[in-house]
Amino acid sequence: MLNALLLTIAAGLSTLVGGLAILFIRKTRAGYLHVAMGFSAGVLIFISFAELLRTSIDYLGYLPAIVAFFAGMLAFYLIDVFIPHSYEEENRGGFRRGRKCNLKRTGLLIAIGIAIHNFPEGIAVFFSSFIDIKVGMTIALAIALHNIPEGIAVAMPIYYATGSRVKALWYSFLAGVAEPVGALVAFLFLQPYINEMTLNVILAAVAGIMVFISFDELLPRAYKRRNVHPIILGIFFGMVVAALSLQLLA
Repeated sequence: MLNALLLTIAAGLSTLVGGLAILFIRKTRAGYLHVAMGFSAGVLIFISFAELLRTSIDYLGYLPAIVAFFAGMLAFYLIDVFIPHSYEEENRGGFRRGRKCNLKRTGLLIAIGIAIHNFPEGIAVFFSSFIDIKVGMTIALAIALHNIPEGIAVAMPIYYATGSRVKALWYSFLAGVAEPVGALVAFLFLQPYINEMTLNVILAAVAGIMVFISFDELLPRAYKRRNVHPIILGIFFGMVVAALSLQLLA
């Protein structure tokens, strides 16, 4: 449990790493970010199908595991519909207008949206690590890469609106800390019901969440780049790294 919690904290607080980046990076290279998003998607997709869903099917059977998989997907879809956190367009509009009040509001809305989305991501990292630490390590890495640009997205508008680096970093931290908090709340709530069957149901649901994150957030953001070939390589190497990590950590 301690190892799973530490991995979840590390993945969540990578938003703070993103916030710290604005203190040092004057001009970001979007191409690197897009490739990193493709890499993260490759990791999550491979892990979801090759390890999480496969393990769940082996124990529960095909139909129950598939139902749990799509239930996880649907749950995250509903969160995304009712509490969207698409921030690229808001950032561009806010910076061009140069209105500090709009920038601060944008940063706060982004922080709230990301925090709510991080809640189930924390559950995914925690329970994956709780069941199989090698799978959890790989997922935590992919989620961390995914959270870094979100930390930048929170910190940038807050910093430009308030001029306070402390406030910018504080909101990045709050957005990320929702991840381990979500994991702990879920664990405390589910603890009386945790057994091998419920853990495998959770595995399948986590696989659904990871696939949804990949296709809804990571890949669309990655494909904003005109030259898509580096993105494809990012996805490919993400899958290769996931496959090798599962083998090496076995």
